[in-house]
Amino acid sequence: MAPPRNVVKIAVQMRDAIPQLIQLDQAKPLATVLKELCDAWSLTHSERFALQFADGHRRYITENNRTEIKNGSILCLTTAAVMSLLPYPLCPAPLPLFCLMASTPGLEALYSSAPPSGHQRLYTFNSGPNFGPTSSSLCPCPCQDLKAEQLLSELQNSSREGRREALRHFVRLASDMTFAQEVISRDGLQRLGTIIEDGDDLGEVLALGLRAFLELMEHGVVSWETLGIPFVRKVVSYVNMNLMDASVPPLALGLLESVTLSSPAMGQLVKSEVPLDRLLVHLQVMNQQLQTKAMALLTALLQGASPAERKQMLDYLWQRNLRQFIYKNIIHSAAPLGDEMAHHLYVLQALTLGLLEPRMRTPLDPYSQEQREQLQALRQAAFESEGESLGTGLGADRRRSLCAREFRKLGFSNSNPAQDLERVPPGLLALDNMLYFSRHAPNAYSRFVLENSSREDKHECPFARSSIQLTVLLCELLHVGEPCSETAQDFSPMFFSQDQCFHELFCVSIQLLNKTWKEMRATQEDFDKVMQVVREQLARTLALKPTSLELFRTKVNTLTYGEVLRLRQTERLHQEGALAPPILELREKLKPELLGLIRQQRLLRLCEGMHFRKISSRRRQDKLWFCCLSPNHKVLQYGDVEEVAKPPAPESLPEQVAVADIRTLLTGKDCPHVREKGSGKQNKDLYELAFSISYDHGEEEAYLNFIAPSKRDFCLWTDGLCALLGSPMGSEQTRLDLEQLLTMETKLRLLELENIPIPEQPPPVPPPPTNFNFCYDCSITEP
Repeated sequence: MAPPRNVVKIAVQMRDAIPQLIQLDQAKPLATVLKELCDAWSLTHSERFALQFADGHRRYITENNRTEIKNGSILCLTTAAVMSLLPYPLCPAPLPLFCLMASTPGLEALYSSAPPSGHQRLYTFNSGPNFGPTSSSLCPCPCQDLKAEQLLSELQNSSREGRREALRHFVRLASDMTFAQEVISRDGLQRLGTIIEDGDDLGEVLALGLRAFLELMEHGVVSWETLGIPFVRKVVSYVNMNLMDASVPPLALGLLESVTLSSPAMGQLVKSEVPLDRLLVHLQVMNQQLQTKAMALLTALLQGASPAERKQMLDYLWQRNLRQFIYKNIIHSAAPLGDEMAHHLYVLQALTLGLLEPRMRTPLDPYSQEQREQLQALRQAAFESEGESLGTGLGADRRRSLCAREFRKLGFSNSNPAQDLERVPPGLLALDNMLYFSRHAPNAYSRFVLENSSREDKHECPFARSSIQLTVLLCELLHVGEPCSETAQDFSPMFFSQDQCFHELFCVSIQLLNKTWKEMRATQEDFDKVMQVVREQLARTLALKPTSLELFRTKVNTLTYGEVLRLRQTERLHQEGALAPPILELREKLKPELLGLIRQQRLLRLCEGMHFRKISSRRRQDKLWFCCLSPNHKVLQYGDVEEVAKPPAPESLPEQVAVADIRTLLTGKDCPHVREKGSGKQNKDLYELAFSISYDHGEEEAYLNFIAPSKRDFCLWTDGLCALLGSPMGSEQTRLDLEQLLTMETKLRLLELENIPIPEQPPPVPPPPTNFNFCYDCSITEP
């Protein structure tokens, strides 16, 4: 007979005692459970003991988290850090158990018949931005978190070593939400802020204070906007001064980044107080953590600036050779580039390319004298000698007719080129590209125009039309004008290798277009087909992430039209496979076995585990957590980890979810952590990488939320979870893997039939013979 749902079988151990195997009734009060355990071990004063998990962070069991105890859990009996189960007549309900990791000195003094002095009332607090006491929840009981009070008291100790030790405990405990709420409710942030503002010790004490302050603020209980101006200025001073302790500047930079992203007003203060030159100094220090935090604050300041301020800041940074430094000392550094730095380089690239958006959105003004002169300069650069010789002595009408003809030779669709450039995008950006090409590559420009002018009208490649369409194509491929993603890391190293990289890329691309046009022997009617081939050539080459413009030029020129056709044909054959009915029938017979192989691989991938990043609603965080499947495929184990290359051992992970308790798998916009972030355009990448599992957490439904590092990892994990739940694996990666395995297995099976045509219908079965007298008698000997 199965035990009731609220009864779990667990083991309880205690130092120097034989462990107990018990059936824990979750409906029974913890005080009663502790009393029974203490009686079994002949212990008195059961109210002085508490239970805690034996693995992971050894969290204490409370009435709030006792539903996390599952069958097979191992608990330990230990001394309670606070008195929590002692009932008082005035308490309307059993008291919650707020237990900490270590015993509090002088605990016996608290166990008396009346509440100790100073513990007559307890304010309960609500989490959120308006964190504060509620008058309707006063309870005259001594269940305050004594560890928080003890540490806060030690912060007032005049001894530097005492404050240092207290801050070390703070940093270890600050990640716990309950502890953080208790500290904040006792004005702990203000006390930490005092330590930071005083700055008596600019070494480890200050670093620990900043770290503890950041850990507490990360819970989102208190808004960053509540910080005072003097406090922010003090933190700014730690960024601007030269400190002996190298751990302080990264923490100060990280705090200022959070302030800048959360409060526009404070962001302006940080912008005015932190010189760009100071950030450049930090970037030049060969300390990867300091470089990352300095780049994070720099991109935060750029994101919070107005377009005009952003352009001014970027121009100044480029003048100070920031691009060259990033290219030589960060991208090509001996140390591997971290995910956080890759994201900030992506943001810097996106913001720099975003400076082109106003020109891309602005149509040509036919009444602008400057823009008319630019068009004339473009014409004269191509037809200067011809225009000078033919235009001499001509009247105004004849000269206008000559200019209109030359503009048509340039490839404008209208005799008035302003009409072609009224389209947005690309607007004036196309004109900028054409002018840049004519001025910085005059020989290539003249050759392009004159070569096509000498062809037949239907075979000439129109320079202006091609330039306008190519500018649109480059803006799409480089995402010009699109908002920055919160998680993307897709930056191009080539962007930091060259000044005016967008215009230089256009110069390479327009010559590629002319080359492809000739290879395709295209006519005016084939213009769209040529643009499709050029898009594919550029996209394939950009995906290779060339490190320099010259390398890009080399790779894209080797990707000829014939090579593109070959790649298309290869991909088509891989996708379609053989379509003969016998082969299709063979593939259908092979599918179940190969799907089982894929399912086995997906489950092995879950058992290996993976690091996932925590993403907040305000900014990108650099914290990691690890999740893996147990070898018996019955439990998902997870927990917070440090950023290390080696995955942690499964037994060291504190949290777990039983596979039997999982209800369903959610992906995309159905995930709760994506719904909370809204439906903005910048969250599109989160929709594609987000997935959650809902599971039974006691009587309630809980969620475990994931943001996959890549699309491939998203497919592998969702497939693995579907396999655990007995659902079909429907990801794109499964389809590709199955297709690849089917193709390989089919080719192996048909290896002996190579170059033999396979009929669509099986050959007919021959009729039976007229007689069956074809048996050979072996007993007859031949003469």
